[in-house]
Amino acid sequence: MVTVFRSGAIAPGKTGEALAFAHQIKKLINEKYGITIELLVPVGGNPGRIAFKSNYEGLGEWETLSAKLWADAEYMAAIASNSATFLPGSVNDDIWRTI
Repeated sequence: MVTVFRSGAIAPGKTGEALAFAHQIKKLINEKYGITIELLVPVGGNPGRIAFKSNYEGLGEWETLSAKLWADAEYMAAIASNSATFLPGSVNDDIWRTI
């Protein structure tokens, strides 16, 4: 099993927009692809961040979903229309394997 964390730093003054966007993406991915996304915010450190967490049986399942999302016009439009909500270059993926 692999767990994917996608995190990003929220632009100043955009916390409300970032949270609304995160819930929109969570709902879209769950309804279209059946993937459960958890939304996380830090307890310590920089509070202006948000993360999406999801679990997959293996990298192949995550790669398949990623390819579908890149081809999904609704998903890509949501990403583009919310790009100013996050600091440029701050989005980061961490992929962890269960041992």
